[in-house]
Amino acid sequence: MIDDAAPPDSGLVDVVSFTAMEHGTAADYALLDRHEREYAQGLAERLLHTLERLSDSMGGYRITRLEHSLQTATRARLDGADVDWVVAALLHDIGDELAPFNHSELAASILQPYVREEVHWVVQHHGVFQSYYFAHHLGGDRHARDRFAGHRWADLCAQFCAEWDQNSFDPDFPTQPLDSFADDLRAVFGREPWAREVIAAGPGRLVA
Repeated sequence: MIDDAAPPDSGLVDVVSFTAMEHGTAADYALLDRHEREYAQGLAERLLHTLERLSDSMGGYRITRLEHSLQTATRARLDGADVDWVVAALLHDIGDELAPFNHSELAASILQPYVREEVHWVVQHHGVFQSYYFAHHLGGDRHARDRFAGHRWADLCAQFCAEWDQNSFDPDFPTQPLDSFADDLRAVFGREPWAREVIAAGPGRLVA
């Protein structure tokens, strides 16, 4: 029989008893659940730090990826969008640093437990819809988004890209600073994840 409990003199405090999950106890998993919930409470602050790192990410544009993210969120805010859309606009390209070829999916996964279904869907698919503006210059299909024609949120995604994303590369636009969005991030990521009122389908428009 394997005895994988930490020895009494190991000096480990507030940790599980096992070294293989199959040997964990109810008390072990209650402890881990508490740690996970406490750690999740700091998600908004970690996202702020991750956004800051976008200022040193991929080059070639006239503004940084952070400035693009802030400009997209600023446009959403100025248009009167609610906090879900503003935060989605802010985070839509946060995957650029770690997932350059599927950044949309990474950003959408971060948002999914905390925002409405249509907001998650738009962020998840915005890469395909955004390619309408450039894919043909690189030998690609700018109409790839047409495969989503008829989806209830396809027009929302096209609107997100047209009004907030594709035009947010302007160094002269009065972009609002990152700290002005901190409370919005904390509000969204301070919610109970997967709550019924969070994941319920919204009205199907960007601005009420």
